[in-house]
Amino acid sequence: MPHDGQPMTHSFLMDDLLSTTARALQDADAVLASGLAALRVACAPTGKPDAALLEVHQTAAHGVAWLATYTEALRQMQAWAEALAGNDQFGQMESLIHQIAFGEYLAQIYGGIPMSQGEIIRLSDMGISAAPCAASEHLIANGNTNAARMALAELMQDNHGRATFGNVGLGEELDMIRDQFRRFADDKVIPHAHDWHLKDELIPMEIITELAEMGVFGLTIPEEFGGFGMSKESMVVVSEELSRGYIGVGSLGTRTEIAAELILCGGTDAQKAQWLPKLSSGEILPTAVFTEPNTGSDLGALRTRAVQGDDGYTITGNKTWITHAARTHVMTLLARTDPNTTDYRGLSMFLAEKTPGTDEVPFPTAGMTGGEIEVLGYRGMKEYELAFDGFAVKRGNLLGGVEGQGFKQLMQTFESARIQTAARAVGVAQSALEIAQDYAQSRKQFGKSLVQFPRVASKLAMMAVEIMITRQLTYFSARQKDAGKRCDLEAGMAKLLGARVAWAAADNALQIHGGNGFALEYKISRILCDARILNIFEGAAEIQAQVIARRLLD
Repeated sequence: MPHDGQPMTHSFLMDDLLSTTARALQDADAVLASGLAALRVACAPTGKPDAALLEVHQTAAHGVAWLATYTEALRQMQAWAEALAGNDQFGQMESLIHQIAFGEYLAQIYGGIPMSQGEIIRLSDMGISAAPCAASEHLIANGNTNAARMALAELMQDNHGRATFGNVGLGEELDMIRDQFRRFADDKVIPHAHDWHLKDELIPMEIITELAEMGVFGLTIPEEFGGFGMSKESMVVVSEELSRGYIGVGSLGTRTEIAAELILCGGTDAQKAQWLPKLSSGEILPTAVFTEPNTGSDLGALRTRAVQGDDGYTITGNKTWITHAARTHVMTLLARTDPNTTDYRGLSMFLAEKTPGTDEVPFPTAGMTGGEIEVLGYRGMKEYELAFDGFAVKRGNLLGGVEGQGFKQLMQTFESARIQTAARAVGVAQSALEIAQDYAQSRKQFGKSLVQFPRVASKLAMMAVEIMITRQLTYFSARQKDAGKRCDLEAGMAKLLGARVAWAAADNALQIHGGNGFALEYKISRILCDARILNIFEGAAEIQAQVIARRLLD
């Protein structure tokens, strides 16, 4: 609380702020407990979540998922603030970010959380009746004020929108990694990314080679297989910085991360020895071949068939939304090996080898053809539809050597994939903020810079606040993974919130540009297109909320 019991112009005293936010966090926990109790009564009357009831009460279930996400996000902001305070690093900028974060998210918890632009979920929709405690009331009234946002925006003018760098709670090693990849993005990616986007070109192989030399593809692969054996948190930092440069570059490592995780978790010793060193060095590039037309997120319903013969398997079927398919050497391919099944139990995963294509002949391997899907953004690797007709896969390339394990194997990768997607979202949001900050400071209207107008400054301040919230939630999910803990819940929350934050940042940044933002020549037009995909891939927001809700009831 303020030292004299009255609202201050824009900030709290540090000790009073942290004690106030700690009490408010307990309040949010109590609200969430009420929401979970109501959801259990509606959707888990026997103690286990009922899929049919979850669908009937989908709006309430997704609301509780968002409420849980907000509560966990505030918990991680509190942990961040307390850690900085303990190291005498909790300065004015950090204090303002913290109080605005709590003020805004508490206001939304009690007033309505935006699940999307046109969907506001309120406590009454979740069967909750609650009023804020005194600490929450005070933060709602005095945390996210215009004065606080103006003060934060003023401090941000000196660092080109990088308010969320600096004291973000990383150690010295991760700070060094961030600096290295930030410089790479600034020097090698940002000057060229918009041109790659406008021309719809593949990211140059020179960039991929340099990333391989920097260890990006082997970052989290164990040293015994040629990797660096580093943490998932380091992967988050690298993905974030590269995505700040261009989401396509930040996503290059995603396919290797998925393939390596599949092989590490489900592969035989021989498969690990054969594939992991080549993935780690970048000698081979993988792509993930899971999604099919008309199935979308319902992977258990896929129809692509794998029939075993004397020499191996032949694959027949169609796949869609396959990223970086033409240029790669191996596909992690999900297919049905048991024709008598109609759900996930008959699926198997294959390490399907192929020959990398060229612009003239993108798919030279016998038994497969493909065509490009033209897309709004996320263009640097290209998206494809693939058709398989008698495509041959060696018997030894069945992942794990046992049929019927494909869906289980794939589920083991979702934690890392969603953590990495959250990191990409933070990078895209950070890019939007920096571009908007530079434009708002240089663009003059009515005799002064745009940043001097309160609503422009407010947009920039809220971008910085929400980026920090999402960043801390993402780091937390990565640390849980590194500790060997189950973190599908935390990873899903980070991805769910990160996608929304990236879209909001890009949209607000474009608004700051006005008419220029609608022109293709301005970078922010690309950022907007790139940000939009984050709410769809690796689990659309609706699917993600459903998964979180079900997990909360387990």
